[in-house]
Amino acid sequence: MPSVRTIDNVNELLGGDHCGELPRGLADRTFGDQRTELALAAKELRIRDPRPAPGGSDTLAYFLQWPEEVLMMTDTPRYALSFTAGALLASEAAVVAPVYLRKRDWAATRDRVKDENLLQGRVARSNVRILGALIPRLQTLSEAELAIVSEGTSTDRGHLMWVAACRRYVLIAQFAEEVLRERFLTLAGTVSYEDYDSFYRGKAMWHEELDGVTDLTFKKLRQVLFKMMVEAGLLTGHGQIEPVLLSPRVAECLNQRTPSDIRFFPTSVA
Repeated sequence: MPSVRTIDNVNELLGGDHCGELPRGLADRTFGDQRTELALAAKELRIRDPRPAPGGSDTLAYFLQWPEEVLMMTDTPRYALSFTAGALLASEAAVVAPVYLRKRDWAATRDRVKDENLLQGRVARSNVRILGALIPRLQTLSEAELAIVSEGTSTDRGHLMWVAACRRYVLIAQFAEEVLRERFLTLAGTVSYEDYDSFYRGKAMWHEELDGVTDLTFKKLRQVLFKMMVEAGLLTGHGQIEPVLLSPRVAECLNQRTPSDIRFFPTSVA
């Protein structure tokens, strides 16, 4: 398979003038070794399935926004749905992040937290479960972001743990941008269980694994996601959207990515 190293090569793989050129911003996105696979997956999907992508967008545009999901729609990765342990885990992150910043080794961090019962779980099994959910989220954060989680305010920590959940779980990221932020920008003012159900049904058309969950699991996923938003200060307990003012330090970290991860928040700041 040819290597995709330039914007022109990606355009060629995706069909050139027929589907429009990728914007220059894509050159700043980091797909690693998957860039060729992503481009070919997008092209294959458009040829194989002429339906519009979710939200009615062209498959190419959808690829640009959610390259991970293009792979999912071609029977590669599936949505990860293992986010029901402990919701946002911000207080636990405040314990674990400083340990990692001292050791610089996630395995050693896990062992120390577990052996010394730093999370103060009443049973060892509980600590293992929480760490199994928390560490993969913390691993999505940069060292600068981990430092904020370790020593910053509870508000900043909550915001970054929401970002960590979005980076770890594509379903949460898409809900944050397509529903939470969109409803904020359109002045809807609220996010309800019905909004989530509609979003979920739309995704289930493209993801068999969403169709396959039990009713109990479906409700648990929804409950935990809404609990995360409340704990992160994005939503009230009654579903009112809370406009977010990110601290300069957090905003600077989130703007290191292209597109900026500020897109996961109910804020008008780009």
